[in-house]
Amino acid sequence: MGENTKTNTASKDAELARLSKINLVRSILPVVGLIIVFILFNILTNWRMVGNLPLVLSQVYVTMIAATGVFFIMTMGGLDFSQGSILGIASIVVCYLSKISLPLAIIGGIAAGAAIGALNGFFYVKRKIASFIVTICSMFLFRGFIKYLTTNAPVAGSAKLINYDSTALKLGCTIAVLLIGFIAFNFTKFGVYLKAIGAGEKAAMFAGIRTDKMKFLIYVLAGAITGFAAFINVIKVGSVTSSGGNQLETQILIALVLGGMPISGGAKVRFLNIIVGSLLYIVLNSGLTMMGFTTQMMQLIQGIVFLVFVAVFADRQSLQVIK
Repeated sequence: MGENTKTNTASKDAELARLSKINLVRSILPVVGLIIVFILFNILTNWRMVGNLPLVLSQVYVTMIAATGVFFIMTMGGLDFSQGSILGIASIVVCYLSKISLPLAIIGGIAAGAAIGALNGFFYVKRKIASFIVTICSMFLFRGFIKYLTTNAPVAGSAKLINYDSTALKLGCTIAVLLIGFIAFNFTKFGVYLKAIGAGEKAAMFAGIRTDKMKFLIYVLAGAITGFAAFINVIKVGSVTSSGGNQLETQILIALVLGGMPISGGAKVRFLNIIVGSLLYIVLNSGLTMMGFTTQMMQLIQGIVFLVFVAVFADRQSLQVIK
């Protein structure tokens, strides 16, 4: 009897050690992947990527800011496919209001994003419709509004907006969003509640977490963050066309998974997923562009890489239908 107990204990210890090694590899792999991909593309492009590093990084700010809100949503087991449309609508609002006042334009963009996020949250929480269905409907609805508002001509912002298009401002805004998100996620109950909902919503409810209120507020927050990203987007391009924000939701999803984000959310998510994933996506996309690949070939390669990372980082123990 005693020998059986010792054998069971030893096998459990061995299994825990194996799982610990797997988790360590999973946490390191995205960082290693970023370094390898960066060096590889520099070699293949005769170090052109290093020479154009400011240009390469200029593409990451909007994606990284918007990905912060989606990171919170995915942590609690949801999805959001409306981020591109939110960015487009909020950018149009920023352009219109920038002719009156820049602070008003920033507040207006945030409010527009939060309003669409609230709409998503209402149907998701109150009407109990799956998050991916709600946000896909929102994506098409507001994409139609964007096309309507830009039918005759692009919506242009104030001519003064170009004065704010500086690396220091965009980098500062991105760091500020990431820093606030990092502190809230790792050092407050906010992050604990999100992980608890992602790991098991019923258990979170029994623990006293008001899950419906939390889920609604997270969608509002994610929309507001993307509304702020619209300001960064507008000062970069100066106007909004019918394709404004197009494919942003796909970029965010790929970036987060490349950063090691478990598609099912839960306790294994790390805030570093946002930073590493966004950088890895931009480096991969820029490297393929510099090498002269066609759009179709780039999408094929990105799709293969995405599938590989989903296979590696999917948490099969807690994998479930997306909420």
